[in-house]
Amino acid sequence: MYEVRYRKQAARRLFGMPRSTARRICARIDAIAADPYGKHPNATQIPGRDRDFRLRLGGWRVICSINDEREILLVAKIDTRGQIYR
Repeated sequence: MYEVRYRKQAARRLFGMPRSTARRICARIDAIAADPYGKHPNATQIPGRDRDFRLRLGGWRVICSINDEREILLVAKIDTRGQIYR
């Protein structure tokens, strides 16, 4: 299992959202950390980036990066669908 780390911005956003939504997001992130290269619903690789992917959960998006050398799953950004790619 990969270690999950959150960037400061992602952690702030996670703590600021409703608990039920935050729990759903954390559960999905933990499932991906258990098997980063397995098939996960609503998780797709970002075109042009080998180890970066996005996770869709309702109106929320999560941008993550995988570091195989250190076995880390870095959650870079969590935001709403309209704001994530800006």
